[in-house]
Amino acid sequence: MTKDRTSKPETPGTPETGPANDAHDFLRSPGTIITESHFPGRAPIDAYGNGGFRFAEMSHRGGLLALPSGVYGWSASVPEDVTFERLDRVVAEADAIELLFLGMGDTGTFPSKETRVALRDAGIRFEIMSTGAAIRTFNVILGERRPVAAALLPVETVR
Repeated sequence: MTKDRTSKPETPGTPETGPANDAHDFLRSPGTIITESHFPGRAPIDAYGNGGFRFAEMSHRGGLLALPSGVYGWSASVPEDVTFERLDRVVAEADAIELLFLGMGDTGTFPSKETRVALRDAGIRFEIMSTGAAIRTFNVILGERRPVAAALLPVETVR
């Protein structure tokens, strides 16, 4: 005998879990809060390349923001995408960030002058380097439990 899912009573969602549906029943567990972060905490970057990153036993393809509040997917994929507007999460957490590492792909191309000036005006200290160098430095400083962040563009190959 199979269970008829259409006869199951509708369970309303909550602001924390969103609308209820059978595919996401686990979301209604008491105390579960859904956030946009891939990992709601601080984690070193374990690997990178092939257009993505590995961290906290997870993976993500595309750009990545590693912030004090968590690790987030980021819409930037090439140096021209690194704008002050796309760094809005960084700006929102500026008070909790001692230093931001901008991993600008394979070459460490600088973002526009407007973006650099806007970051400085927002009180954000930053270092610009290749993605690989940014990850290595971020991991060391994170290991010292210092309040650092990273905005990382994906790269295809590890060098």
